[in-house]
Amino acid sequence: MSACSGRRRPGLRLALLALVILSFLVLRRLDWYHLIPPWLRHRQAGLQAKGQNFVLEDSTFWIFGGSIHYFRVPREYWRDRLLKLKACGLNTLTTYVPWNLHEPERGKFDFSGNLDLEAFILLAAEIGLWVILRPGPYICSEIDLGGLPSWLLQDPDMKLRTTYKGFTEAVDLYFDHLMSRVVPLQYKLGGPIIAVQVENEYGSYHKDPAYMPYVKKALEDRGIVELLLTSDNKEGLSKGTVSGVLATINLQSQQELQLLTSFLLHAQGVQPKMVMEYWTGWFDSWGDPHHILDSSEVLKTVSAIIDAGFSINLYMFHGGTNFGFINGALHYDEYKSDITSYDYDAVLSEAGDYTAKYFKLRDFFSSLSGAPLPPPPGLLLKTAYEPVMPTFYVSLWDALKYVGEPIMAENPVNMENLPVNEGNGQAFGYTLYETTITSSGVLSGRVRDRGQVFVNTVSIGFLDYKNEEIVVPLIQGYTVLRILVENRGRVNYGENIDAQHKGLIGNLYLNGSALKKFRMYSLDMKEKFFQRFSLDNWDSVPNEPTFPAFFLGVLMAGPSPLDTFLKLEGWEKGVVFINGQNLGRYWNIGPQKTLYLPGVWLKKGINQVIVFEENMAGPVIQSMEIPNLGRQQYID
Repeated sequence: MSACSGRRRPGLRLALLALVILSFLVLRRLDWYHLIPPWLRHRQAGLQAKGQNFVLEDSTFWIFGGSIHYFRVPREYWRDRLLKLKACGLNTLTTYVPWNLHEPERGKFDFSGNLDLEAFILLAAEIGLWVILRPGPYICSEIDLGGLPSWLLQDPDMKLRTTYKGFTEAVDLYFDHLMSRVVPLQYKLGGPIIAVQVENEYGSYHKDPAYMPYVKKALEDRGIVELLLTSDNKEGLSKGTVSGVLATINLQSQQELQLLTSFLLHAQGVQPKMVMEYWTGWFDSWGDPHHILDSSEVLKTVSAIIDAGFSINLYMFHGGTNFGFINGALHYDEYKSDITSYDYDAVLSEAGDYTAKYFKLRDFFSSLSGAPLPPPPGLLLKTAYEPVMPTFYVSLWDALKYVGEPIMAENPVNMENLPVNEGNGQAFGYTLYETTITSSGVLSGRVRDRGQVFVNTVSIGFLDYKNEEIVVPLIQGYTVLRILVENRGRVNYGENIDAQHKGLIGNLYLNGSALKKFRMYSLDMKEKFFQRFSLDNWDSVPNEPTFPAFFLGVLMAGPSPLDTFLKLEGWEKGVVFINGQNLGRYWNIGPQKTLYLPGVWLKKGINQVIVFEENMAGPVIQSMEIPNLGRQQYID
């Protein structure tokens, strides 16, 4: 058994491969693809399922894969992470494709910068990795709404992940664009993509039996010719299969392996077996501990999977970070949103450092390869910068005059239906709702996910899933009632993904009477949001700031900035921005105590640091060489 069996790719062939792929991409963009001779377009055979084996070009092939999500890793570090995957003895990269990030507004696509999927796939090919693409449209991935764009929810009748016309029409337009980019990167066209997944864990959802055949046809009709796969956990394997598509499984324990092996045999007979997701750790939620999985347990389970004749993909090999507001959530008995770090206790840490799992797995895969593995790349250095002391400040209330005119409406409007972003609504961030009241009493309403309530500028508490009522104290005359609502992350897995509208949902009531005449501010905190602030808008930090507020400071870096981790001790809850880059949320309830700051996002000298803090500011922002992801708990 060899990790390299069936791979006939010396260095010269790799160089020619990259040249051919790049030529295809250029020709496609110039609409000359049809001019390429058929003999140049096609290899003889792609990855195939023959009996119990995968076969690539007539040779038995074992998939030893690892998941890295390009959208969770700074582009400048893609090569480092992929080289470390290769040096671990793996031969295949797997990645999801997040629809919500690539089509943030209907019909407007973004595949630039950190979202350059084609560049990521070509880099994998250059390094000598095959690619399994997982394009969705739904991907789960602990990302907001499972990777589906929030503007889909503007349709009051929307039925996500079904053959509902409003959904399939949107998928068709997205796939038209996405597949035009990835089809030329398939194996049979000279590229590294050897397989493509059909949706993701649909058996756990299974709202429409016609849906998976629709997705399969949508891929094939747009030129996907490689092996198609499904991927399901033990809850959905019996319902997630589709005719003509190879089923694979997701699991974490040897006990699940034994159970799902019999399920696979029953579902599809003698076919190649693959664990598409072997969970090397787990994600974390705010208020919970940091989950870890012992490295010896990981090695034993991986060994058992291979011994049972399975190919394998390590999910995650490298988790990365939920930069910005992209994290998802779960909502069963209780709503819980995911933290900013997507470290996942993976084989590589959030910052790409080696772990005990890495070296144990490298030794294991080395024993299977039959040839020496490439040396692991050196570690990227970390540093602790001088503490950042915010010197300027502006309260949210003073900042409102810079963020644009409010939206006026008789009744509150949820985020997705706000008339912003050229009619696409608001996807991420905060929305501020204002109205005028003349009496005290009980305020009630559905807030998603967390609304801080103010009388004028004085905070009186919160409305959320647990607290749907709050007492407004006795007031005199006309008073401004304000609710600052945060989208903490739309549910990414489960039955209720259609009900993921954020903001105020329906009417807001005072003593049972619906309040009217609202002013609403969309506070998405994108880069252009801060461009409206000039230096003249900021004041010196007072002894007693008014919250919520923005704080401005400077981080000084040397000529070659290094990675670091920011610790906001004394701060309570908010978001950090470095040179316009949203590092993500912090919250003193943990588990994570530090935010990862990639050195490639810093520049020599002065770096702008902006903190949006909801409740309480600390004196400084500290910088550390090592992360602190909080109190640990072993996964059961």
